[in-house]
Amino acid sequence: MDDLYREVIIEHYKNPTYRGVLDPHDISFEDENPLCGDQIRIDLRVNDAGVVTEAAFSGHGCAISQASADLLLESIVNKPLEEVKKISKQDLLDLLGLENLGPVRLKCALLSLKVLKAGIYGLGETDDLLVEEEE
Repeated sequence: MDDLYREVIIEHYKNPTYRGVLDPHDISFEDENPLCGDQIRIDLRVNDAGVVTEAAFSGHGCAISQASADLLLESIVNKPLEEVKKISKQDLLDLLGLENLGPVRLKCALLSLKVLKAGIYGLGETDDLLVEEEE
């Protein structure tokens, strides 16, 4: 249980750098985790070269889902969308410093990545396949 609420998670949950809404935005998507009710919206501004220049998230949920969103957005600002598309489930778990999460907590941790990728790919809904490892 101690591993679930490491200092970095608590810090990003209590003091998120990227919490907010971007209006106008170039990309926006939101979804929720039906298992626990966590909800995340991600807004991005992207320049003509396809680089993420600004990012923000809003929503509510557990410390893991909210810290995950903040850490994920911190990692993508000033990166090209093509590079952002390649972020894997393991990349995000490494940012969080978590491993061996149960299935419910894993869905919390990955919600922001699913929302981000659904927005970038212009999908109408999220899908677990967006964050599954490529075989």
